[in-house]
Amino acid sequence: MDAAHQPTSLKRTLGLPLLVFYGVGVTVGAGIFALIGEITRLAGDSAPISFLLAGLIAALTGLSYAAFASVYPRAAGEAVFVTLGIGPFAGRIVGLAMVATGLLSSAVIALAFAGYVGTLLPLPQPVLALGVIAILSAVACYGVRESVIFAAVITVIELSALIIVVIAGSPLLADPATYVKGFTPPADAVSWAAILSGSIIAFFAFIGFEDIENMAEETVDAPRVLPRAILWTLGITVIVYVLVSLVAVAIPDRAGLAHSEAPLAFVYHAVTGWSPAPISGIAGIAMTNGILVQIIMAARVLYGMSREGLIHPVFGVAHERLQTPVRATLVVAATIAILTISFELVRLAQVTSLVTLSVFMLVNISLVIVAGKPDAARVLVRARPVAVVGALTSAVLIASELLQLAG
Repeated sequence: MDAAHQPTSLKRTLGLPLLVFYGVGVTVGAGIFALIGEITRLAGDSAPISFLLAGLIAALTGLSYAAFASVYPRAAGEAVFVTLGIGPFAGRIVGLAMVATGLLSSAVIALAFAGYVGTLLPLPQPVLALGVIAILSAVACYGVRESVIFAAVITVIELSALIIVVIAGSPLLADPATYVKGFTPPADAVSWAAILSGSIIAFFAFIGFEDIENMAEETVDAPRVLPRAILWTLGITVIVYVLVSLVAVAIPDRAGLAHSEAPLAFVYHAVTGWSPAPISGIAGIAMTNGILVQIIMAARVLYGMSREGLIHPVFGVAHERLQTPVRATLVVAATIAILTISFELVRLAQVTSLVTLSVFMLVNISLVIVAGKPDAARVLVRARPVAVVGALTSAVLIASELLQLAG
């Protein structure tokens, strides 16, 4: 094909620091800001255990992603991985499932954004949610480097809100009783069932690290950088979540926390007695990060799947001047808007977690299959035992939540 007629490719501009900011930005977001109240309602004093369990499952699969990413650094990574292990039909389903998680989680974050900002601005929540989706879709179309730099700036703001809450709760964290309360495992099956239910919701708060793989075709030295970015992202996220959850379970008014539209601001007010407005404002700004990076991810999965021949070629076109997948981005934005006005937050989070866990299970199974082939890369062979455990733990959490929903 003549160079003048070759399809426009994506621009490689991202290194490790920006990718870690991107990963932390998409992972640390609505899950902790919007759902900490629901998790403490379900798991009670054991909410930190729910976060640790969810983080463990995410970490196991994160190692599988890191191994795969070092060998196959491609956009639409999950679809490629599962295609290699199970086959093209399963790969197509997984790719579309990851697009669905991006759409669903963006809708969750838009609703959470409206909940926080609605405490400050007298505007209807649907107006706030749809407005932020429109603005961030335009940012995503403009350019990936600009989008990721924007996300990195918001990540700093986002983490500052969580750090402020942790510092405000430092007297509680200095008390050994807080850790005894949060980490003492229950002795009865009913309490463990509650912890597992909390873990499903908490797992939503870890969704995002896998999106790093979908930036492969825009990353410099992707085989080396992608695995490191995934592991750094998970390490930072687990530490932050556990500290925040310890503060949350230590406050006296847990019933109020469970029903708050702005739960992190509620925790801040409970431990300081000061106005929650600053935290609500910071949280609202922080929510924009999660929406933006999920729009970026979903659009690039569509783009990558299209380039792999798994879906219609219309999505595999990059804008000639902007060098971003504009068509895919606009379709993603429109779908998020529809979900936002159609469903409630907690149910969207549950469905997102179940879909993502199913994808993680299939990615782990695929690694086990690919690593068993005679010509398998050594890094995949080494990761095979971890992938087995990752697949089993994902399956257990899926089964637990399905039983809870059925009951």
